[in-house]
Amino acid sequence: MSRFPIDPTSILIDLIRCPSVTPREAGALDALDAALAPLGFTVERPTFHEAGAADVENLFARRGSSGPHLVFAGHTDVVPPGEAGAWRFPPFAGEIADGALYGRGAVDMKGGIACFVAAVARIVDADGDLPGQVSLLITGDEEGPAVNGTVKLLDWARARGERFDACVVGEPTNPDAMGDMIKVGRRGSLSATLTVAGRQGHVAYPHLADNPVRGLVTLLDALMAEPLDAGSERFQPSNLEVTTIDVGNPSTNVIPAEAKAGFNIRFNDRWSVASLKAEIERRLAEAARDLRLRPGKDAPVRYDLVWRSPASDAFFTSDAPLTQTLSDAIEAVTGRRPALSTSGGTSDARFIKDHCPVVEFGLVGQTMHMVDECVALADLESLTRIYETFIRGWFRARA
Repeated sequence: MSRFPIDPTSILIDLIRCPSVTPREAGALDALDAALAPLGFTVERPTFHEAGAADVENLFARRGSSGPHLVFAGHTDVVPPGEAGAWRFPPFAGEIADGALYGRGAVDMKGGIACFVAAVARIVDADGDLPGQVSLLITGDEEGPAVNGTVKLLDWARARGERFDACVVGEPTNPDAMGDMIKVGRRGSLSATLTVAGRQGHVAYPHLADNPVRGLVTLLDALMAEPLDAGSERFQPSNLEVTTIDVGNPSTNVIPAEAKAGFNIRFNDRWSVASLKAEIERRLAEAARDLRLRPGKDAPVRYDLVWRSPASDAFFTSDAPLTQTLSDAIEAVTGRRPALSTSGGTSDARFIKDHCPVVEFGLVGQTMHMVDECVALADLESLTRIYETFIRGWFRARA
């Protein structure tokens, strides 16, 4: 019997039983630390701070001191479980039934972490060592604002002299079955709050007031009416979505003094953060002069635009040896050749791409963030074998 934690299911159960709803650590990093220590990892757990955001504890673990450096990135924080009574089993119990393990974070993404640790353990158990350096970058701030997590952990590691040659992020990337898809890039993300100033008054006397909702509708129409683009060779079209509108007005006979809207843009490589900001600002400035919804007014809409952080550019990983080695490992284990995709949302890969080539591959994502989130035990074994095969192949290719 191995003295190492080579079973991903047991590692995952320990992680799920820690109710690490973002940004709480709740023992999840303790459980991971306990799994890594027997494997010879040096573990450090820096906590980062920023005004207006919760302190977040993170984990950096490294094994080896020379040779090529492969890093695995992930997060132990999870989204809230919602109504616990709606779950088949308590969301943090880590129960097994019908060949699946249930619990918040089973797929997104404690499962990926458990499989990577088990994969490294199997290699160390069989070979006694690794032909290079392997590290884990684990945050507790991916499901939150992403302020005190991976971006600061990467800067912390760089300041200490750490350099990475390639990274795999263990997010759930497969739509339907193991081996479906590798994420080799992501669209960028840009958020803002738009505030329109008006003049409060009685709804029966609109000429004495200036309804900010009219101005806000005009500005939002200008942002959404014309598509930003039709997509690019590697990416789907950019899209702007209004995510909130608020006037803070409980009365139906009072014209409000102010109206706000929040929006997020997921954009492709036809734009940079800078060029997209310029386009949005151009559209707003032009629309502010449109008085069609504001009869009797002769002044432009008064508005304020505040860009939110963090913002990230679209990226595409063109590191052929990285994607080729991972694709080969997936095909060897599952028999499927994965699609190389840039679809979907964003992840902490948007920060890692500034430090080294990065791809994403993990479990099947069908139940992530849902009631009864669960992972098939067979998928845990498959992902562990894929990671094990990939790690061996990646180091072999760099020998």
